[in-house]
Amino acid sequence: MLVEVLHVLPYAVAFSLPVALAGALLLHRLHRRSLATAMTVLVLVPLVATFVGVLGVSGFMFTPMLTTTLLVCLLVAVVTVPAAVLLGRGIARRSVWEREARARERAAEQSRRELVAWISHDLRTPLAGIQAMAEALADGVVGEPAEVADYANRIRAETRRLSAMVDDLFELSRITMGALRLTMSAVPLQDVVSEAVSAEAATARSKGVRLHAEASTWPVVLGSDPELARVVRNLLANAIRHTPPDGTVAVRAGAEGGEAWLRVDDGCGGIPEHELSRVFDVAFRGTASRTPEQPETGSAGRAPERRDARPAGAGLGLAIARGLVEAHRGRIEARNHGGGCRFEVRLPLAASG
Repeated sequence: MLVEVLHVLPYAVAFSLPVALAGALLLHRLHRRSLATAMTVLVLVPLVATFVGVLGVSGFMFTPMLTTTLLVCLLVAVVTVPAAVLLGRGIARRSVWEREARARERAAEQSRRELVAWISHDLRTPLAGIQAMAEALADGVVGEPAEVADYANRIRAETRRLSAMVDDLFELSRITMGALRLTMSAVPLQDVVSEAVSAEAATARSKGVRLHAEASTWPVVLGSDPELARVVRNLLANAIRHTPPDGTVAVRAGAEGGEAWLRVDDGCGGIPEHELSRVFDVAFRGTASRTPEQPETGSAGRAPERRDARPAGAGLGLAIARGLVEAHRGRIEARNHGGGCRFEVRLPLAASG
């Protein structure tokens, strides 16, 4: 028996080896194709090599034994090839999911790093101002009652700014962690917009920006009043911040296609097209945005001179707006429009009746 095996072994190898090499070459050429295709080839190559080897050893004479062997190989192929295809697709889906998960983790980690960098910078700015003014008051550099009152007001303003930044961070953490709980009801969009316009009117006037709202018909949306008010205020604050003096920020609303829409148009001059898709990213400000300047202490430890320009935020307002809109099962997008940008929100309408 051993002698017979040793006798036919060279013939079997001689016939099956070229098939195996051809299969290896085919696998190499298919490395860019789907994993299911590679798995199918990987299963077929040994079967075809076995088939050819058996034919070669038999001298291509179809005896009953050879016929039985070939039928067995065929049955094995019928079972294993579909299994290989299904297995390959399953592995491919899992691989794609794992790659996407790793990409999401890397993106989240990058966002966290950017957020920490931006927040660290923006926290230092008001803190440095507060420290400088407090030291000036403590050292007696400022003694006139009017100056002392002015410094106290400025410290209060910087404290409010710090408090707003902390509120933004808390709100963003609730959104990203999925801890946001909305109490949904029918909300008149006119009330939300009117409240936001009133809240931002003083800032617009101080900068010389015209702010107005209009709508032929104000829709009623399904949502949470406090969160929707925050969305509109964030959009208005962003629009006012980037609109030059004597510019206009317009709020318009309406309904179409079974949903409400709200548009905020500003006069910022437009956003580069390659940055439009990133305006809602955490801590993204764009190449043309202004970063708050670091306060400079004057001589004798004086606090920095007052600046009338509204400081840029921490880059969280638009990210929070997107998170809140999506929590309402709505959509928000930005695009260039006219001499500025248009931020458009789409929300589900409240059920009538």
